Amino acid sequence: MNDFKREPSGSFDSLTTHGRFGYQPIHEGDAYHWPNGARLAVYLGFNLEHFAFGEGLGAALGPLSPQPDVLNYSWREYGNRVGAWRCIELFDSLDMPAGTLINTSLYDHCPALIEACAARGDELIAHGHTNAQRQSDLDEDGERALLAHCRARMIEQSGAEPTGWLSPWISESHRTPDLLAETGYRYTLNWCHDDRPVRMQTKGGPLWSIPYPQELNDLPMIMARQMDMRDFADMIVDQFDEMLEQTQRARTAQPLVMGIALHPYIVGQPYRLRHLRRALAHIASARDDIWLTTPGAIARHAEEAVPVAAQAA
Repeated sequence: MNDFKREPSGSFDSLTTHGRFGYQPIHEGDAYHWPNGARLAVYLGFNLEHFAFGEGLGAALGPLSPQPDVLNYSWREYGNRVGAWRCIELFDSLDMPAGTLINTSLYDHCPALIEACAARGDELIAHGHTNAQRQSDLDEDGERALLAHCRARMIEQSGAEPTGWLSPWISESHRTPDLLAETGYRYTLNWCHDDRPVRMQTKGGPLWSIPYPQELNDLPMIMARQMDMRDFADMIVDQFDEMLEQTQRARTAQPLVMGIALHPYIVGQPYRLRHLRRALAHIASARDDIWLTTPGAIARHAEEAVPVAAQAA
């Protein structure tokens, strides 16, 4: 396949497009169910990240300072030392699985944290080596090496082959989907264009895009838009209630996916954790009507349910 395609537009210049998948409105497509007849799959995208000290990228609590920026570095590190453990306690109390996205540098920094997630049966999802670097800054060989390194390190340390990928900072090159399929990944969380799994076309074969939220995501909402955690918790509840209702309408009765993106240095702060508990308890109380799951399980189910010809590019 070509990396890019041009859409016909008469006498006007055609627009460059990605050529990875075609357009499909939400009310069209394959009508299948999630396990136990559920129409809504819900997963937690639990981001565990590590950052270089004194250099590189990182989310900021306060104004950036000359390096070493101790204020912002130590705020992020709170997530690994405190916030993540409080979140794990919360997930355990509600019997909720998580899709845990890990920087492989955590194996050197705090391996016990990854072990705790693996012990509770969470899916471990590759999330680069560190969020101090953007993937799109790498050349092709460097990007391929990053994907291969993360996969090999996770197999070696956790004994589990990662099937999914989320780029640090959702940062892609034009070749990223091809390289993901080439290096053994079966789905990506980078794209947020649909509420359903979408099969992408790559040079290395099919690659599933599993919906990952950029709205229902604590980092852009709370840090960038400065939303209060009470409001973010209400946003989770409203999203859930509306999507569950959508799955019950005849015209839009498609199998939908609702992801919740969480970063423990944000939602693991005690005053925010209280509101997260309220929102997740609301979802857990409806577990008989939904599928509480992980992105990898969603990808596997979609692979079995949707014929290859059904989502042509």
